[in-house]
Amino acid sequence: MSEFAYRLNFDCTLFKLSELILNNCYAFDCGAEDLNEFFACDALAYERDLMGKTYCWLDNTDDKTIVAMITLANAGIHTTHLQNNPKRKLHKSIAYKKQGRTYPAVLIGRLGVNKAYQSSYYRIGTQIISFIKNWFISSDNKTGCRFILVDAVNNPHTIQYYERNGFHPLFPRVDDEKAFYGVDESESLRTRMYYLDLLR
Repeated sequence: MSEFAYRLNFDCTLFKLSELILNNCYAFDCGAEDLNEFFACDALAYERDLMGKTYCWLDNTDDKTIVAMITLANAGIHTTHLQNNPKRKLHKSIAYKKQGRTYPAVLIGRLGVNKAYQSSYYRIGTQIISFIKNWFISSDNKTGCRFILVDAVNNPHTIQYYERNGFHPLFPRVDDEKAFYGVDESESLRTRMYYLDLLR
């Protein structure tokens, strides 16, 4: 028996986003205007420029309803300029001979869940993270990918979501992250970089 009352892998079907889907489905609304605009207006151009691919889940009982969307891109964790503490945390989980300056990762560029499915009953966000984990450690994965990265919007709700799903801050201290990206100490960070080790 599944722990989820509504299951992405059973109650929905995954598709790569296309013009046909955008034209035939109801307008997607995840409650964040910038995300809605990206998925509706920019995601396909983003793919044409080879910057990332967007996938969507359609409800099997109503294939005009987009339940969730996600944009994924290739990325990497560059350790050369990381401070010692985060660098050690990354290195210690990888065999010494394979330690490098850059570790392969997939970046969650955008993630949105339809407002109608944003509740603890559906737990769509948790299921999406599980899907990505399984996808990139499966034999179907075309390249090596050790980490999942996300530049998470720096608000309590979003940060708690990623931490609850196994992500860790690349920089444990906000001040360290500001210094790394050249953000003035007096300014707030709009986003924070989080990572998840697919083998831990």
